[in-house]
Amino acid sequence: MALFILSVALVPSAASQTITSQATFSSRHSLQASQAPTFFPRNWIRGYTDFAVAPSHNEPDLGRCMFPQPASAGGTTSQCTAYARYILSGYLEIQPLARTAARHLFLFFEPRFSFGRNIPQLSYQASMEPMAYDRAVGAAFELPRNFQLRLTQHQVDYLGRYGSWLGPADLRTTGPYGLYTTFSVRWTFGGYGRNGAPAAY
Repeated sequence: MALFILSVALVPSAASQTITSQATFSSRHSLQASQAPTFFPRNWIRGYTDFAVAPSHNEPDLGRCMFPQPASAGGTTSQCTAYARYILSGYLEIQPLARTAARHLFLFFEPRFSFGRNIPQLSYQASMEPMAYDRAVGAAFELPRNFQLRLTQHQVDYLGRYGSWLGPADLRTTGPYGLYTTFSVRWTFGGYGRNGAPAAY
């Protein structure tokens, strides 16, 4: 009987301590949020880099050269060799603001460099000759439920001798996808892309 009375007496005290602890945690969390920096929050710059190697007979085609090439191009001595052996690429997001609605805005940059000197079925080399630099740059705005509004501008610049005419096999294209601008809506799921973002809804 005495044990029952003691238990009843301790319950209000424990509940009071729990409520006090929760209130303390809530106020501490609110204080930390209010003290968050306006600029350059944690992970305000994030992204990745990637280096890829294409094995022989699997080279990415930059869409610059005829296939098959005409005999007048010179066969193995043709100057139109725009098939990549190596690709160096990356993706960068910059989200410098941590307060106001502007915290949902970020800029992105996606560069890609292609290197090589190959002609399918004729010449396969390990050359690291620079061929093209293509990139996408733009801005995005985060919306609820993992949606984003994105504005993207893409273009390609040929490097070195690829900036000039490459002989009879040269199609004179503007590179993979060329110059374009798009408006898009992106939806991510499963936590993709959210690990480093500083300003979730």
